[in-house]
Amino acid sequence: MQSTQFDRILRRLATTLAVVILTLCLIYLSTGVLLSFDYEPTAGGAYNSLRRINTEVPYGWLFHRAHEISGNAVIVVALIQIVVMFLGRQFRKSWLVAWISGILFALSAIALDWSAMLLDWTQEGYWRFSIELGTIEAIPFIGGQLRDILTGGGAISTVTIQHLYTIHSYLISVATLILAVVHLSALLWQEKQMYQPKSEFGNLQQPAESEFIPSQS
Repeated sequence: MQSTQFDRILRRLATTLAVVILTLCLIYLSTGVLLSFDYEPTAGGAYNSLRRINTEVPYGWLFHRAHEISGNAVIVVALIQIVVMFLGRQFRKSWLVAWISGILFALSAIALDWSAMLLDWTQEGYWRFSIELGTIEAIPFIGGQLRDILTGGGAISTVTIQHLYTIHSYLISVATLILAVVHLSALLWQEKQMYQPKSEFGNLQQPAESEFIPSQS
């Protein structure tokens, strides 16, 4: 009995975390859209445009800060969600959609952070991305092609920022939002199914006493 109650608490916690994930995802995407009006995806303009957003654009620093915080927080919550689902025994076939969407969402959230490392065009982001490119290029068979896709076939430049900006804003962001909605929908549906047998059992009517009148001998 205690184990069943504990599982239900964890499953309800997983649903709550899925709501938090979707909320953070919406904050991240909405602030990203607002920042895109003043952001310039070029090697010379990326850093200056972000500095202008933080200092000159009204509430620009707030949107930029909210964008960074929500992006980091969604990764943490997504990883916690996987642990909660594992402890709640939500790795059965009936939870397959929730499991797959949750894991893919965590990966896409990490990919969002990874693709944004160069978009501020700072020295730290530049050298981090240079190291990452070396790792990608070492991948057998496809490493060189992936590096050319990210950099545009040459050194790190404006084309690299534009490629990363497109991948970050139009591909990974859309996929992340879809996965967040699918994950929450799957958890809500499974939670409804979990309580469905109990409600059906509770609606069963007991037979009337008149139906059990003993036959006259």
